[in-house]
Amino acid sequence: MINYNLRLIKKYALASIMICFLSISLVACKDKKEKAETSDHTLNEGESDRMGPPPGDRKGPPKGGGSPMQTKTLEEIGGYKIGEKATDFELKNIDGKTVSLSDYKDAKGYVVVFTCNECPFAKMYEERLITLNDTYSPKGYPVIAINSNNPDDHKGESFEDMQARAKEKGFTFPYLVDEGQKIQPLYGAVRTPHVFLLDKEMKVQYIGAIDDNSRSPEDVKTKYVENAIDALEKGEKPNPDYTKAIGCPIVH
Repeated sequence: MINYNLRLIKKYALASIMICFLSISLVACKDKKEKAETSDHTLNEGESDRMGPPPGDRKGPPKGGGSPMQTKTLEEIGGYKIGEKATDFELKNIDGKTVSLSDYKDAKGYVVVFTCNECPFAKMYEERLITLNDTYSPKGYPVIAINSNNPDDHKGESFEDMQARAKEKGFTFPYLVDEGQKIQPLYGAVRTPHVFLLDKEMKVQYIGAIDDNSRSPEDVKTKYVENAIDALEKGEKPNPDYTKAIGCPIVH
């Protein structure tokens, strides 16, 4: 009788342990699920604060893949070198009118930047280009943006898309379309954005990136274009006069 009772007690004890174990497992699973849901919700709310663009904007690079950093040298690219005179151009602006460098009669220099609509890196620099133009255009150094992407191969890069993007972001500078990619090879632009700072005589004085931190304007330590303009204002040569551009490849 005693052995029977002991076996019964052990049986109920084992059953109780199993029930407790299952209860603890269910609670742990529920907590894990709730934490995951909370984490996902927090991520969605904070996406606008990401160092890079939100997932919905990740449409670049359009082609080519690989590292966003320019890898070829100026000699390998085959465009303008430091000190060479750039050829003037006539390109259609988003307002339908043509724009040339010679239109800027009082210019002391030109910030020619090759950019586009859909590249995440180009998007990260839109506000900075507006600030750059608003700051330096009154001083004689206007920003002139050019889109050389082939709209047939790059979704969202048509002339109408350019007009819509400029209106949405409030561009204060001309946004020109390089139809047939006639100007981009002359300059040797290979990334978006890619800056070519020209002096009053249209000689190239700086080529490369806008600054040293594409993902976070707050963490920029060196503003290459601004420093180059300031050097020209002092009658000095920019130093450095060349940096590697970071962005999506411009593909024919």
